Amino acid sequence: MHGTAPGGMADVVWRLRSRGCWQEAADLLRPQAGRDPSAALLRAELLIEQCLFTAEHWERAEDALRQAEAGVAGAEHRAAASCARGFLAYTASVMGRRDRLDEAQAALGRTSALLPPDAPGRPLLDFRRGLVAENLLHDPDAAQSAYRRAHDAAEQRGDRLLRSSTWRHLAALAQRAGDLERAREGFRASLRLREDLGFTVGVAPALASLAEVCEPPEATRLRAEAARLVQALGGVPVWLVGRLGIVPAPAGPPDGRIVQDVRDGIS
Repeated sequence: MHGTAPGGMADVVWRLRSRGCWQEAADLLRPQAGRDPSAALLRAELLIEQCLFTAEHWERAEDALRQAEAGVAGAEHRAAASCARGFLAYTASVMGRRDRLDEAQAALGRTSALLPPDAPGRPLLDFRRGLVAENLLHDPDAAQSAYRRAHDAAEQRGDRLLRSSTWRHLAALAQRAGDLERAREGFRASLRLREDLGFTVGVAPALASLAEVCEPPEATRLRAEAARLVQALGGVPVWLVGRLGIVPAPAGPPDGRIVQDVRDGIS
């Protein structure tokens, strides 16, 4: 989504998003969203990302996505809307709201059927398929393959934000396999990219992940830095609050269920 907002607002939308101001960014896009399918899809993606980081505001995301789906024009927009639908279902499942695994798989399958192999939307689709495989299906081999495809394609296309996420998840799989050197390499690369891009809301998860594979003195420093960022951003991402010992913790998901522990590897 970086740099794709219409009407010359790309930089403003990106700055708001990067600081966790998803609703403000979505409000800026509202006028265009009624007449531009790309703006409507971007608005929906922003609000889905807000759900992922906050475990709240599900109805806003659902409404925005339904509006985007209603206004799709052509196979490319249908694919993007279906990919967003799969991501929202994944997010609701992994954040403990309710199990929507079947919906996530079906939506991402439809996306794949709509996209040619070299389509611009294919790397994001592969990444999201990796998320489902890693965190819902618990299939690290399938996740590894999907992340690697997304990683290589993101490099070819110069998508540094997506590459920061593929680095992060490939590193997490290496960590689980016991390869701490590769894990450190990937987590450091992810952190550098997010800092370079100014994706502030994504820096704390990168710091916390890197801390998991570092020696105690550096790990303590990294966790303290991550905790300061989470506090500065008002308690997001919510899945880091408890792990970092931040008090007071924000409210849980609206239905009172507990967000499952997936080692902050959900995004």
